[in-house]
Amino acid sequence: MKLRLLLITALLLLSSSLANAKDDITKELITSNGKTRAYYLYVPSTLKAGSKSPLIVMLHGSGRVGISLVEKWKDLARKEGFIIAGPDSSDTRGWNAPNDGPAFLHDLVEELKTKYPINPRRVYLFGHSAGASFALVMSLAESQYFAATAIHAGVLPPANSDLIDSAERKIPISIQVGDSDQSVPLKVVRATRDALNAKGFAVELTEIPGHDHSYYDLAPRINQKAWDFLKSHELESDPVYEEIQ
Repeated sequence: MKLRLLLITALLLLSSSLANAKDDITKELITSNGKTRAYYLYVPSTLKAGSKSPLIVMLHGSGRVGISLVEKWKDLARKEGFIIAGPDSSDTRGWNAPNDGPAFLHDLVEELKTKYPINPRRVYLFGHSAGASFALVMSLAESQYFAATAIHAGVLPPANSDLIDSAERKIPISIQVGDSDQSVPLKVVRATRDALNAKGFAVELTEIPGHDHSYYDLAPRINQKAWDFLKSHELESDPVYEEIQ
């Protein structure tokens, strides 16, 4: 009897330890295209057993690394029950193709699917600044792979405007930007919205009064609005990934 109680206690402690471990942000490594890449992962203990969870891949701004966004999303991910992963770009100055995607992001998502109960029809992108612009590029390039995208302070680079016509799906996109943003002016963001909407997209633009380019101070508010948008969208069929050379 005493041995049985000890075993039960040990199992309970182990279960508690595993649950607590899930509530830590961890730095992970993945091999993609022969290179070792780092990303930050948060898998909350609030995930519902037996069900598949959404995944948000988040792309950081210039001069940052993946944890800069993951740590700002952690509380919301725990509350709502979704997984977040923030990879590091190959160059701290920003993101670029083909080094950072689509193949790298695809490799990351597919590896996470093998380890965690992820709903393949609810994989989303979020990005800030340089990461926001790259998220737009990836959204159009892989519109049948990602369910929806939400960004803060980003625009579609003119060099990638051809992706608007080549996108296989009118992927849902939400943009938030401050009306006092000097780095990514409101006028340019509106031009991105208008260019997309003119081709049949339904881009949702939120202009934040008195807000500049800084994401971090307003992160809880920005993240909540982004999540409210993302969670309302799901792919109608299993994701399709088309490798771009």
